[in-house]
Amino acid sequence: MEVFAIQGGKKLKGEIVVCGSKNATTPILAATLLTKETCVISNIPLIEDVFRMLEILESMGAVVEWRGKRTVAVTAKDIDPAKMDTELVKQLRSSILLWGSLSARFDHFSFYRPGGCLIGARPVDTHLDALEKLGVRIKSQKKGYVVDATKRHPATVVLREFSVTGTENAMMLAASMPGKTVIKIAAAEPHVADLGKFLIAMGAKIIGLGTNQLEIQGTKKLAGATHTIIPDANEAATFLILGAATGSAITVRHARAEHLDLVLEKLREFGVAFDIQKNSITVVPAKKLRAVTRINTQVYPGIPTDVQAPFGVLATQAEGKTFVFDTLFEGRFNYVSEIEKMGGQIEVLNPHQVVVSGKMPLTGTVIKSYDLRAGAALIIAALCAQGKTVIEEIYQVDRGYERIEERLQKIGAQIMRQQRL
Repeated sequence: MEVFAIQGGKKLKGEIVVCGSKNATTPILAATLLTKETCVISNIPLIEDVFRMLEILESMGAVVEWRGKRTVAVTAKDIDPAKMDTELVKQLRSSILLWGSLSARFDHFSFYRPGGCLIGARPVDTHLDALEKLGVRIKSQKKGYVVDATKRHPATVVLREFSVTGTENAMMLAASMPGKTVIKIAAAEPHVADLGKFLIAMGAKIIGLGTNQLEIQGTKKLAGATHTIIPDANEAATFLILGAATGSAITVRHARAEHLDLVLEKLREFGVAFDIQKNSITVVPAKKLRAVTRINTQVYPGIPTDVQAPFGVLATQAEGKTFVFDTLFEGRFNYVSEIEKMGGQIEVLNPHQVVVSGKMPLTGTVIKSYDLRAGAALIIAALCAQGKTVIEEIYQVDRGYERIEERLQKIGAQIMRQQRL
């Protein structure tokens, strides 16, 4: 078992580079199934979730060819969903994104229930409802779903909630059908728009990217396309919060301020300032971090639930009490018990709300990562703490952050990946 061994309490300095967006890459890889022609995707993050998605595509018969360290070509000319590796599907929540592309390509297929982080209830009702409004019949069974897409058709789809992956599944199916589909209550995240740009490159016409209503004019024959993945906004936010929490003037390269408006605004409330350039953001640390009244996670352009845990750690280093409300998932506070082991004071009000008291000195100990974003938050906590911290279950971090220890080492962090017996 691999662990991170971290010696904290040290200021960091230098540049850290943001990789391609995990949440843009997985749907775009799923969308390569919409055509029999070759698609070339660049700025791929080299993370476990991406590798697993590529392996699922390969298991169905897609040809995957690496054309450089971060560029992959996918040719899905002859694929068979019956050959899909079900064990990989059960490991990967993002596998749910194959529903839209497979419904476009095949009249019938079966699909196992997807896996993913244990962050609370993650129902698929919005996906089912959206695809059914587009004529796809989905029958739930004990192990998964049986899909009948023979009567797929364009339509007006009102989503039941602002679901990112629900929006993306509907977009992929709509792009493959002649005629106009309207998606209302659509998610507007930058990675959703990035998928839309890829679908446009393939031949679809889409109006409204970045808004909550999309109009999609699909086409029966989508073509192969070339696309470069946008930088990962959640990763950028994580590194900015790291700089703020450790009082370090680090520069986050490839961070796009326009994707981080409310994250930056909330950090300013804590007392942090920034030097924003065209392709980077540099943290100007606060002399004294001050608690903020509340941190609410919301759908974009609100504060993402994916950076709630890093913000919770930041609050332990600020004077006063901060109320944190995760409106989306009831399992996002599984990191709290680990921070308490380090000396943090966090009162859990209910599964969605906590109060963080600061400033509390953190002390290194042995802690465990329960999900991807909690793992990143625990790294921040360990770098703030005095003494040595060992983080277990770091596979969770590897799912979404490419060799994070190597990048942190370049800005002076004392973090090592080690084997733990």
